[in-house]
Amino acid sequence: MNTTVRNIFGVATAIIVLLGLNLATNNSTITLPDYDTKVESAESRPVASLKDFNDSIVEIAEKTNPAVVTITTKRTEEVKVVNPFAQFFGNPPGESQTRERVQRGLGSGVIVSEEGYILTNNHVIDNTDEIRIRLFNGNEITAKLIGTDPETDIAVLQIEAENLPYVELGDSDQLKVGSLVLAIGSPLDESLAHTVSFGIVSARGRSLTGLTQYGDYIQTDAAINPGNSGGALIDINGQLVGINSAIASRSGGNDGIGFAIPVNLAERIMNDLIEDGEISRGYLGMFTGGEVDQTMAKALGLDNVRGVIVGRVEEGGPADNAGLQEQDVIVGLNGEEIRTWASFRTAIASKKPGETIQLEVVRNQERVTLDVELGERSDEQVASLNPGNTQDMEKRLGFSVQTLTDDIKNQLGLSNDSEGVIVSSINEGSRAYERGLRNNDVITSVKRTGVDTASEFYNQIKKATEANDEVVLLTIIRNDLKQYVAFEL
Repeated sequence: MNTTVRNIFGVATAIIVLLGLNLATNNSTITLPDYDTKVESAESRPVASLKDFNDSIVEIAEKTNPAVVTITTKRTEEVKVVNPFAQFFGNPPGESQTRERVQRGLGSGVIVSEEGYILTNNHVIDNTDEIRIRLFNGNEITAKLIGTDPETDIAVLQIEAENLPYVELGDSDQLKVGSLVLAIGSPLDESLAHTVSFGIVSARGRSLTGLTQYGDYIQTDAAINPGNSGGALIDINGQLVGINSAIASRSGGNDGIGFAIPVNLAERIMNDLIEDGEISRGYLGMFTGGEVDQTMAKALGLDNVRGVIVGRVEEGGPADNAGLQEQDVIVGLNGEEIRTWASFRTAIASKKPGETIQLEVVRNQERVTLDVELGERSDEQVASLNPGNTQDMEKRLGFSVQTLTDDIKNQLGLSNDSEGVIVSSINEGSRAYERGLRNNDVITSVKRTGVDTASEFYNQIKKATEANDEVVLLTIIRNDLKQYVAFEL
């Protein structure tokens, strides 16, 4: 008799939710029962039947679940409250009083070492006065904050307890689309702590505009709910491969699209925070001119090439010293294919200053390999590369521009007297995209003021922002036709 078996997969990631929670006050050192802290590899457990497969998943869940913790936070702030009845008690009308207001939050975390280090999201513990950890056995401990990195949304905590269970760190670079994963966390409420979901990796290399500065997210098809932020994404070897972080949802609940920070990036941040107390990131010293899609590749005379175009190289920087040039197309990093600017800059930032990387570039339709020793970006370099806080404006706008050069005019078939800036990349979820702006549009004016360079464009946007303008009008050229695009800032 034939039996149809349908496997439904889901992995969990989430957003933080503020809840009114009762926090315990026991701060003493706690001794826990013995746990097996290492999980046997799936490769050593041959699967001969569906039951064997089920038993393997159950075993992984049982051995990793104790290392996942529930995080509760508390923040106390003073607020002024106006008493509308003050005049009836002999006080001046409208007199205000100061009162304390307590905000409480819920999230998840995962113990990653026997020393009690915990990985979680920065947004779970950001701007809080007290951080409490609830363990698998229900005991609570006050956590010490080791450090945070808002640019990757990673935070590291530490607790003091004996015989702590922990999950071994895996290799997120080995995850493929379709890889089976488990997610463990505390969705919605403390009573649902240590919820386990099972599913697949549905995409790699996702970028979440506006959430973090650096991101190369693992996308999962989880049943996702608030409270899972900071929880564990586990592979079939029982190793940690991601920190659950965010969801894409129209309703605020599960729509089957969740995101996790790769553990390789999280581990790098954690080690920096523990060893140095600060984050050092690799620095290349170049600005992108956009991503190469099929249309751009055709314009550049390239065949089936994907990558990022070098828009500008900082004089005297690591890229310049290695021989990288404007209009080079970067197609590979250390043997790995490059497709998006977000994944490329995240890969560079995840490496240490002084590390040597190998770039594969296409220049004049020929492939060239360059060895680059990464530097460390200083505050002055950030300012010089991003005048007027350009990165913040790009995040707010949802798109970036570059000056229209003669070479770009030739590549796109524009007349020599064309003026303006070209849209080099755009987020398809941005307001500007929804209103019709597209890659390779030439912007000639902002609010009817002409712009000839990227700097002039961003200055006009800055002026509009400072004037509290709600809407900005762009004049664009597309297919030799003048058009107008208006969108809300």
